Amino acid sequence: MTEVLRRGRASLAFSFFAQGAAFALLVTRIPAIQNRYEVSDALLPVFLAAVPILAGVGSVSTEQLVKRIPPSRVLRWSQPVVLLALLGVGAGRGMAELGVALAVFGLAVGALDASMNMLGVSLQRTYGRSIMLSFHAVYSLGGIVGASLAWVGAHWHLALWVSYLPVVAVLLPAVLVGSRWYVDGKVGDGAAGSDKTGDAAAGGGGTGVVFKVLLPLCLVMTFAYIGDSTVSNWSAKYLQDVLGSSEQLATVPYNVYMVTTLLGRAIGDFGVRRFGAAAVVRLGALVAAAGFAVVAVAPGAWVGMLGFTLVGLGLCVLVPQTFAAAGRLFPGASDAAIARLNIFNYVGFLIGSPLVGALGDAWTYRGAMVVPMVLVLVTLVYARSFAAQPDRYGGGHERPRTADVGRGSNGL
Repeated sequence: MTEVLRRGRASLAFSFFAQGAAFALLVTRIPAIQNRYEVSDALLPVFLAAVPILAGVGSVSTEQLVKRIPPSRVLRWSQPVVLLALLGVGAGRGMAELGVALAVFGLAVGALDASMNMLGVSLQRTYGRSIMLSFHAVYSLGGIVGASLAWVGAHWHLALWVSYLPVVAVLLPAVLVGSRWYVDGKVGDGAAGSDKTGDAAAGGGGTGVVFKVLLPLCLVMTFAYIGDSTVSNWSAKYLQDVLGSSEQLATVPYNVYMVTTLLGRAIGDFGVRRFGAAAVVRLGALVAAAGFAVVAVAPGAWVGMLGFTLVGLGLCVLVPQTFAAAGRLFPGASDAAIARLNIFNYVGFLIGSPLVGALGDAWTYRGAMVVPMVLVLVTLVYARSFAAQPDRYGGGHERPRTADVGRGSNGL
């Protein structure tokens, strides 16, 4: 049984890696995509906004799907669709084909993100200790690899499909093979992780998802992604236009941000096990807010880079712990809770970049950096939602449920 869990954890971690690489390959080549399809500056935001909107639709649809089929099956087939859609973005010939490819990518990404985190929460509950941050650390690693490959493609002026094809050719068969060892949780005598019946599990001793209870986590997720999109979309422009850095130096903060995100998540699970999720979330919010404060008052580029580094170290723990907290709050309906929570991932992504841009134009970009700082600090108000929840056994900690995980997605 231990071997089943180990293989399930390793195969799910690889899925996180593949998704991190695929997403980075898309977002880091947006200028090249725009040039290839001759998308105007006015029309580009429409294409970009469509992806997270459709991803939200995909996440909502996944909530319904997992009432009938295991999350592992949703993940098994949505991830290849994401990879093929990525290739379609690079290989299309007209704007209509680009629109179709991005639409498919968005819908599949919503299903993929939701099902991956469902399985991650399920495995964490089964292990009985914090492991969610390790999955998101591997996602960050995939993002670094994808961004590096995108740089190679841009440096050598490779066609998009030439850049994407080798990655898809390697990852697609690998994720299909790895999907044989995904592990679905199973509702037993009340301690449940991800289960194949989603909300239907509420009839087996759990409770349905009460949005009022889930709302604090939804807000934390939104604020975290507003902060993340601020760094992703504005760090280079901020360093170059506000802090006077060179164009080359302006590309560094996002790479440093990704590396610090990886490092923070790699060690974050140990902090959760030692001090508890609520304490780690509070510390992460304070560090991220301090980072934005440093960015806002930075006298030069190097101090600004230090600020973005602190932002990465702080923000990196919030999203994984938000998914884990949803699983604890709704042990009998964690799939539904995660699917709904995942929507606010895309809400934050949609709000963050336009919000900072509008404030920067109307006010100053230094002032605009104060907004994500304040929003991240609001997380402190909701930190108690991350505390371990009493389960049906009367304790405050997750219990190992190894006996409830007797199969992988292929019947193991």
